[in-house]
Amino acid sequence: MAVRMYPALGRSVLIPVTTMRCPIRNCKFSVQNCVLDPNKSRKLVLEVKEKLVKDYHSLPLGKNGRDDEDMIYWFLKDRKFSVEDATAKLAKAIKWRHEFGVSTLSQESVKNVAETGKAFVHDFLDVNGRPVLVVMASKHFPAVHDPVENEKLCVFLIEKAMSKLPAGKEEILGIFDLRGFGIENADLKFITFMFDVFYYYYPKRLGDVLFVEAPFIFKPIWQLAKPLLKSYASLVAV
Repeated sequence: MAVRMYPALGRSVLIPVTTMRCPIRNCKFSVQNCVLDPNKSRKLVLEVKEKLVKDYHSLPLGKNGRDDEDMIYWFLKDRKFSVEDATAKLAKAIKWRHEFGVSTLSQESVKNVAETGKAFVHDFLDVNGRPVLVVMASKHFPAVHDPVENEKLCVFLIEKAMSKLPAGKEEILGIFDLRGFGIENADLKFITFMFDVFYYYYPKRLGDVLFVEAPFIFKPIWQLAKPLLKSYASLVAV
């Protein structure tokens, strides 16, 4: 994931991000570059399935469950095809999805907080064919809005963006519009939640993050937030 400051953005304008990539810094985290022989990868998927049955038999089945082979394969790639690591991380993700109620989220269930306009999935893909998740930071008021509802909206929009992935695309673009951002909009707890969600439950799905017109007041807040971002912090360049 690359994070960049960007000077201006209109809601209907999507900007090219290919020039913002840092190949050297991103290559070791690139899931799509991790290639394995189909027979070998199939064997590893089955091994993870067997371990999930043995060690986590109470986890749900079906789409995004312990028998979802596409999901298993993605987590294997994320964990560099380590069966042990992929099984542990996947089990945690499946359990979280069940406890958080991801499958129950809907446009109606997040309607009230969505109407604030603080975040949305853009109607169009970016120039690289990726779904775009936009956050309007000046409309986020942690002292006023229910933090649980904010988290539900966050996950619902990630799911919505993921559902718009075209064939052959694996990542989404995040845009933080910081125009009008003030101290009353700062929310380190929510930033931590959001990046934890991407790190643990949607690994390697956030391809780039663009900061638009970050004001001076945002910079010290970002410095506080960076240590909370785990491995993502090493990819940050602002």
